Amino acid sequence: MVIDMTIHPIDYRYGTVEMKHVWSQENRLDKLLNIEAALALAEADMGLIPADAAEIIYESINSVKAERVEEIEGEIHHDMMAVVVAISEKCRDNAGKWVHFGATSNDILDTATALQIRDTIEIFEDKLKVLLRNLVDLAETHKYTVCCGRTHGQIGIPTTYGLRFAIWASEISRHLDRLNQLVQRVIVGKMTGAVGTQAAFGKSGILVQKLTMQHLGIGAVDVSNQIIQRDRHAEFVMWMANVVTTLDKIGIEIRTLQRSEIAELEESFEKKQVGSSTMPHKRNPIKSEQICGLAKIVRAMVEPELLNNTLWDERDLTNSSSERVIFPEACILTDHILKLGINVLSNLKFYPENILKNLELLKGLNMGEAIMIELAKRGLGRQEAHELVRTTAMKAHETGQHFKNVLLETPDISRYLNNVDIENLINPERYIGTAVEQVEALVVKLRDAYNR
Repeated sequence: MVIDMTIHPIDYRYGTVEMKHVWSQENRLDKLLNIEAALALAEADMGLIPADAAEIIYESINSVKAERVEEIEGEIHHDMMAVVVAISEKCRDNAGKWVHFGATSNDILDTATALQIRDTIEIFEDKLKVLLRNLVDLAETHKYTVCCGRTHGQIGIPTTYGLRFAIWASEISRHLDRLNQLVQRVIVGKMTGAVGTQAAFGKSGILVQKLTMQHLGIGAVDVSNQIIQRDRHAEFVMWMANVVTTLDKIGIEIRTLQRSEIAELEESFEKKQVGSSTMPHKRNPIKSEQICGLAKIVRAMVEPELLNNTLWDERDLTNSSSERVIFPEACILTDHILKLGINVLSNLKFYPENILKNLELLKGLNMGEAIMIELAKRGLGRQEAHELVRTTAMKAHETGQHFKNVLLETPDISRYLNNVDIENLINPERYIGTAVEQVEALVVKLRDAYNR
């Protein structure tokens, strides 16, 4: 009997193939091997090792097998040294003795993480641009779709779905800006040795680091100790937490608006999809719920990564074990959440009849601000108008009458506003301010962002 030992849902339920590949052991090993080759070439350029040895090291990395690295690690119990030995075994003409010359483990390991983060950011950027495009399209499509605005969970004055989507789009565009800004701080490697002095490289250390990173196509730290300082990685993890929180917010709103009592929109529901094992009628917002659930996990990675910056002296090893979990898990789940968000927003179903029903649910009470502002414009003091409309609204609420009728029955109001005035003022379509113009301006601005 074969027992399936798969445990983590990332292995079988969450995550895209492309992001899982970035954080796979196979890709990690490939990065480590390429860095060792880049280091050898840089050292040969500086005359620290023979040029022919560097070429042999460069050629040998393609023949290193993960199985052999694992076998060696099982014997010596050191992951990076296992890679070094595996490369050395493949080098002819005694060139293996120059592998890893002058380097410490984290010169290679931290630089490999930078390369993985670089690949991760490329995937994130592509998905964010798709998400942004979806939100911009929704904002433009629904710029005239008037709906209830809600504060404290209560119906307020009208807004538009276009403005709601535009607000989310603007937030996603800021995440793209932040991503571009953090690239130069996060995608950096190092070749600074055991405590950061580059002593093993002699006076060539600064150029060895520069040339190695040029071979790899990334930036280099200015200074470090044995590791790249984790404020850089913490910024990246916090960025992911910020992104998934935006998606969490969107997911909560969609779930709210899909409630049976509101039912203004809903996630797509496939023909054979099952909502409940016992209630056949259910159409649950499971994608939005999954977004909200997994966002908790990504946010939970912020504190441990911040604490990974508080190491002893030139470094200890308490960051290593937690980062083996933090980096792949946070990146894979963030990518998964972005994919879900794209799916949900590109397949939303709207129910215009329910949007209109909810606008009329309070029998005109949600238009109290419009009445108050007009009364103030016509000579009644703003504070006096507020109290007058408030007491009238409470009366309408308690008696169940339409707000319009109670307004007309109130002499202090009817002397300023007639039937036609009030009819126009309680029309939600006429009280959306500059919502349309704001959306139109933002659409023009953001289309440039995702087309770059």
